[in-house]
Amino acid sequence: MKVLLAGASGVLGQRAAAALRAAGHEVAGLGRGAGMDVRADLLDREGLLRAVDGRGFDVVVHAATALSGKAMARHQDMAGTNRLRTEGTVNLLAAARETGARRFVVESMMFGYGYGDHGGALIGEDDGFGPHGTNVWLERHVGAMRTKEELAFTADGIEGVSLRFGLFYGEGVTDSHLVPLLRGRKLPVVADKGRALSWVDVADAARAVALAVDAGRAGEAYNIADDAPVGWGGHMGAVAEAFGAPAPMTVPLWVLRPAPLAHAIMGTDLRMSNAKARRELGWRPGYGSSLEGVRALAGAGRPVAA
Repeated sequence: MKVLLAGASGVLGQRAAAALRAAGHEVAGLGRGAGMDVRADLLDREGLLRAVDGRGFDVVVHAATALSGKAMARHQDMAGTNRLRTEGTVNLLAAARETGARRFVVESMMFGYGYGDHGGALIGEDDGFGPHGTNVWLERHVGAMRTKEELAFTADGIEGVSLRFGLFYGEGVTDSHLVPLLRGRKLPVVADKGRALSWVDVADAARAVALAVDAGRAGEAYNIADDAPVGWGGHMGAVAEAFGAPAPMTVPLWVLRPAPLAHAIMGTDLRMSNAKARRELGWRPGYGSSLEGVRALAGAGRPVAA
């Protein structure tokens, strides 16, 4: 199929493009950079429609975010991504219709289930995605993820599929962003105290995009995460150990209140089940846990996933 991939220059997008091509699809990257096949800004509706005029696609993938290289400390750090998930999705759906695309696959993430303590149980796709919150800032983030899915699922004549990713790690994330912060002692953590989060190797996430293009069911969402949730502190400690960086400084959670987004993330206990993705997409993680994955990344690379 012909696939238009928005966000093709990002850490997920680059790998998704490779995975789609490996699956036999023809991929055109959409973005603002000079190397894109279709140069356009998702927030410029008229410019986007001009850029796709006369082109035809079977599938559109919306993997565009504004998160590259950001520390994710302040709520304002999510503002650009929130707009891409709301206004950008509206505009990209219009472009999808103009090009004749029938399938629309969107990137989402685990925090669409809501920040905070989810009680330690594995969360499935039917467990209340996008709850309305009482915190105005967190509602902006969760609401943007909720809106992105609703737009995709309710678009007339479009088969919407959503992928709810765990936190990314892996090549281009762990080694390029986290390890330098750890070596510079610039990434404090809080004690996990029983809290855990879902993680996914970005290469495994990219395979899920290709599988969703082929096998995702219209109107359905899929949790894409490895098998063993790990706390933020445990994950960062494993990264430091694997790459020979100093152990991250542990601080009380209240110390992070001046960085409220980081405070919300590190104070969350959220564990996703990947059973539906295994069953319906035939997807499985290359490693059972992020701890195995970062050790392999530091030492000997990764196995070929089935």
